[in-house]
Amino acid sequence: MENWKLETIAVQAGYTPENGGARIVPITQSTTYKYDDVQSVADLFDLKAAGFFYTRLANPTVDAFEKKIAAMEGGVAAVATSSGQTANALALMNIARTGDHVVAVSSLYGGTVSLFTNTLKKTGILFTMISPEASEEEIQAAIQPNTKAIFAETLANPALIVLDIEKFAKAAHANGLPLVVDNTFPTPFLCNPFKWGADIVTHSTTKYIDGHATSVGGIVVEKGGFDWTNGKFPEFTEPDESYHGLIYTKDFAAAPYSTKLRVQWIRDMGTPMMPFNGFLSMLGCETLHVRMERHCENALAMAEFLEKHPKVAWVNYPGLKSSNQYELAQKYLPKGASGVMCFGVKGGKEAGERAMNSLKLAAICVHVADLRTCVLHPASMTHRQLSEKELIAAGVSPDLVRLSVGLEHIDDLKADFDQALANA
Repeated sequence: MENWKLETIAVQAGYTPENGGARIVPITQSTTYKYDDVQSVADLFDLKAAGFFYTRLANPTVDAFEKKIAAMEGGVAAVATSSGQTANALALMNIARTGDHVVAVSSLYGGTVSLFTNTLKKTGILFTMISPEASEEEIQAAIQPNTKAIFAETLANPALIVLDIEKFAKAAHANGLPLVVDNTFPTPFLCNPFKWGADIVTHSTTKYIDGHATSVGGIVVEKGGFDWTNGKFPEFTEPDESYHGLIYTKDFAAAPYSTKLRVQWIRDMGTPMMPFNGFLSMLGCETLHVRMERHCENALAMAEFLEKHPKVAWVNYPGLKSSNQYELAQKYLPKGASGVMCFGVKGGKEAGERAMNSLKLAAICVHVADLRTCVLHPASMTHRQLSEKELIAAGVSPDLVRLSVGLEHIDDLKADFDQALANA
């Protein structure tokens, strides 16, 4: 598998049927598993043996999905969660605790900003939000003695700022910190953050990975090789009394981060991915590369169409040569800039609402990144919990319409938006 291309990994990795076994990964819809003797289960509880004993921690169907995503991202292990929000929350709670600090970019999805600055703040984890285009000096200035990670999105939702991953990784590693990157919009097909220095990657698998808007889920992927013994992460190097004193960096040296995430946080918070969602997400992976090619092709064509439309004030899509993100997109997203774009309608918010209400093919949905074209108004929908200052920092203007371009024929999409804009 080492020499397989990503397309082959997407189809083949994660599950190998036995002789006479099911060709497609079976749905193991069971909470528990039967064993012949007490010691076998005791060894599983003590982490002395690999296997399954309760689906809250691990399940064969979900395990196959985790292995597939880990292989696609080029990581050593992955842990699937109940949602993308859970993935981002636990990715940081696995590292930081009360009194600790995290540096995060301000252009994150609104729900993530709220998670960090409101909910996790209540647990005693504090955040400093900086521009995704911050200089190395500005990143360094935000880092404190108790900082435990830097968090960012590869492609900001909905500002569509392309993260300079190398720059942020350099700053993180100079301070002995991991760089955690949410890679939801690009997916492993368009960008591999590990290649550029990221240490942990998260996804809302609800989006392109599932691809059909059928199942909510998330996943956290560990690159491997980060030095958790540098003195900043005692929970990785000191005995865990809940497992009779095992030490994650010693007893699970290949994947200490993922092991700790699963056996502490997934175990205690009870937030695993469910087997059927794992099955659907696994199916989505198998066509990801084919779908992403068309998403990117359609999105670029729509961006070029809207850029020239007399009713459109502006278009933001990193794949456009006119975009100030184009250079970074060519570096980090050479195969395409994903299927999401933003634009503003001349006449502002009210004109934009009239155009959205006039769409017939594209739907108004609180979703993004699946095969059906949809639009939403972030300021009054997904980001409405943010303050005016936070909206500006996130790159959300009052007139911004987010467009997730699907897999319909491009001529039909253009015609739909043309007739809708006529009513703006």
